[in-house]
Amino acid sequence: MSDVTVDTGGVRAHRPDEEAPERGAASWAKVALGLVGVVVVLWGLTNLFLAFGYYPEKFHGKFVIGVLALVGGVGGAAVLFFFLNMFVEGLPAKISERAIPFVFLLPGIGLMTVMLIYPAILTINYSFANADSTEYVGLDNYRTIFGDSDFRESILNNLLWLIIVPAVTVAIGVMVAVLADKLSASGEKTAKSVIFVPMAISFVGASAIWGLVYAYNNKGQTQVGLLNALWVKLGGDPQTWYQISTLKLNSLLLMVILIWLQVGFSMILMSSAIKGVPEDTLEAARIDGASEWQIFWKVVIPQIKGTMITVFITVTILVLKVFDIVYVSTNGNYKTNVIANLFFNTLFADDQAGQASAIVVVLLIAITPVLIYQVRHFRQEEMN
Repeated sequence: MSDVTVDTGGVRAHRPDEEAPERGAASWAKVALGLVGVVVVLWGLTNLFLAFGYYPEKFHGKFVIGVLALVGGVGGAAVLFFFLNMFVEGLPAKISERAIPFVFLLPGIGLMTVMLIYPAILTINYSFANADSTEYVGLDNYRTIFGDSDFRESILNNLLWLIIVPAVTVAIGVMVAVLADKLSASGEKTAKSVIFVPMAISFVGASAIWGLVYAYNNKGQTQVGLLNALWVKLGGDPQTWYQISTLKLNSLLLMVILIWLQVGFSMILMSSAIKGVPEDTLEAARIDGASEWQIFWKVVIPQIKGTMITVFITVTILVLKVFDIVYVSTNGNYKTNVIANLFFNTLFADDQAGQASAIVVVLLIAITPVLIYQVRHFRQEEMN
């Protein structure tokens, strides 16, 4: 680049503004190079991951695929952000400053669109199509599922799960957190560790464990199931617990499994919230003559209410999607079916993609108000 100078009374001075056109040209070159780089990286990553799915045999094993996915994912993200940064830096200063947050959010938004939004739109579309999604049938799928007694039974069961599981999980979590807080430091750690252990177990594993608790042997044989062993000791006959639909007993026994799994999660959050209650508010209540019971209900509970709501909402969303426990234990038989398990069986056992999609749409509609409330609650917590 040649320097441009002017004569100012014998002193030759540079005019930096004359360099602006060349800097501008170089900037637009960075924009173009950055844009081309982004397109090439996205094209390469897309083809790489498609190859993993369609031609896994060419990679000689899952280990190689895992390593390549890790290297390609991390390295590809680094290269992608390099070219994105180049693209943004090449833009005019004012545009660059405003565009930076949006440009660097694009990969995340893109992944969310591909993995969540696009499948949701397709599911809604297929809910109006026939069994093999080859032609539209209007609202026939919705008429069919709402006219199906199994679907109505599943809705009722899900409502019972919603009423019972989140409330019981929060209540037991608070109770255990308060009791553990009264123990010595070592005793508290031990008790919390033992109660938290089920969180490390998968839903399928937990269902298998509780299957042993509810196991049944014929009358006169040794009862290996803990519940039947106790029941026989009390003078009763062994029962096939999963088949007893009276008063929804079998569904309640399935709920116990999920509660057992989630109490540890509830306890940890509740314990942290209780420890965060200012000590001076507790001392003030004691000075005023409040009993420990009154302190708990009128001082502690109001101050941990936000955490209780968070746990309740989290478990509620989990309950709406519960599938593994029902599938492994009863597969929805004996009037224990839930929406997620009904969807699975409708799609894979009955080959009714349209009806299965309609069931998912109903579940999506049911869970949306809970998600909206959760987002609003989190925003209010952040503002407070």
